[in-house]
Amino acid sequence: MSDDSEARAQPAATSFWREGDRVRDWLLTTDHKRVAVLFFVATTLSLALGGTFALLMRLELVTPEQTLFDANSYNRMFTHHGIVMVWMFMIPSIPSVFGNFFVPIMIGAEDVAFPKLNLASFWVYVIGSVFTLSALVWGGVDTGWTFYVPYSTTSLSAVVCVAVGIFILGISTILTGLNFIVTIQTLRARGIGWMQLPLFVWTIYATALIQVLATPVLGLSLALVGLDNALQLGLFDAAEGGDPILYQHLFWFYSHPAVYIMILPAMGVISEVVSTFSRNSSSNYRLFVISTLGIALVGFLTWGHHLFVAGISAFNVGIFGVLSMFVAIFSAVKVFTWTNTLRGGHVQFAAPLLYFFGFVFLFVFGGMSGVATATSSLDVHWHDTYFVVAHFHFVMVGGTLTGYLAAIHYWFPKIVGRVYPARLGLASAALVVLGFFCTFAPQFLLGNAGMPRRYATYPEHFQWLHVMSTGGALFLAMALVVTLAYLLFAAVWGPRADANPWHSSGFEWRTASPPPRTNFSEPIDWARDAYDYRSEED
Repeated sequence: MSDDSEARAQPAATSFWREGDRVRDWLLTTDHKRVAVLFFVATTLSLALGGTFALLMRLELVTPEQTLFDANSYNRMFTHHGIVMVWMFMIPSIPSVFGNFFVPIMIGAEDVAFPKLNLASFWVYVIGSVFTLSALVWGGVDTGWTFYVPYSTTSLSAVVCVAVGIFILGISTILTGLNFIVTIQTLRARGIGWMQLPLFVWTIYATALIQVLATPVLGLSLALVGLDNALQLGLFDAAEGGDPILYQHLFWFYSHPAVYIMILPAMGVISEVVSTFSRNSSSNYRLFVISTLGIALVGFLTWGHHLFVAGISAFNVGIFGVLSMFVAIFSAVKVFTWTNTLRGGHVQFAAPLLYFFGFVFLFVFGGMSGVATATSSLDVHWHDTYFVVAHFHFVMVGGTLTGYLAAIHYWFPKIVGRVYPARLGLASAALVVLGFFCTFAPQFLLGNAGMPRRYATYPEHFQWLHVMSTGGALFLAMALVVTLAYLLFAAVWGPRADANPWHSSGFEWRTASPPPRTNFSEPIDWARDAYDYRSEED
């Protein structure tokens, strides 16, 4: 540790961790950093719960016939796995944790625009989660996480309870998005213009726009499903004069943009990591920003590719297929920007960078399968098979999880003020990526061979691929447990970190590790010292 770094290090007693140690101080805090820590605990528990459901599903599928529980229990298991992972982990994880913690610091603000609203968003999240999980007490839900009608409107399972829970979770998402938009637009320090914003802040801003504009559609759609189920109104049941395709349009109008609520923040994390560990600014800052906003915009126009086999017209199929390709173009811009940033820099190998490589591999591999499924002739063959499951998990789950873990390992010294074991970080990152690949790569082969998803039993010739997938899932779970163990150990007993252990030029590394309550222990002349994230080529 350099003398300069030691001089800039903030004493632990004045960090945000020490500003009131009572439980009440934490539960009623309006400090954006503490709210981020509360979200971290909640979303990590959700990841553990959703992962447990997934492991139970994989163990059931080790044999072609019933292994652990019957088909109805399996249906409820995969429904709750999807609900917990999508709405309780992937959507809130990076924005609510790392966005909450670092966006104000990155723009030179002392807090978010609405600190009390920020705390409210956490408690609304908790209330929504309680409603959602309380359905397990009533036997669970068996509709699948998409709640497709008319089954969800006639199912005797706890559909109404879960619909209310997800509706409440949506309110938390909207509150978070509103806070980010106002914070980024109004609280930037003097000298930080739009083109001086870190790329992570740009991705959070684009995500917040999607959260505010798309989430109300989900809330209204599930409210209608809940009412239809409770009162038998026949809104979506063709036998009662309803329209089941209307529900699919409403659901996917939200759920496809929601894909980018999950992946855009991870792209922001990856951008910060690649710039820091290549010692290089973004190779094309402006183009990256344009591609970020482009994904947010086009994401609202591509929902129809989920309905290729639902009976929409050939003209609509063609239009939605072409629009879906634009997302691939914008995504390719990001991948080329990252690789070119590495090419022009001096690479320092560390755990966050290994997660970057894992993210790019899973994102490109899964993204190519997404382009294929956006082609209607191929989608007809792969629709509702394990190919779709593998594609979704490679891009969304793999992208979000590796981005989440990259963020934890990258910002761990800043948040906790301590350093984790570097070699363990590298080893666990390699194990996580390998375990993830071994879990879901066999599912591409299963889907291409015709194995339908959501089935508890299957023909014997699929068993070897299911066994491989289950083995990969157990391996992945072991890697995540190891990761959690050494991070917890390092948080208490790890060596103390200085203010900037990665020697990064990012704004957040200009304050102490961990930061004080007001984020900066001394004033910074942002107009003079604002770091230009653009490359010379821009």
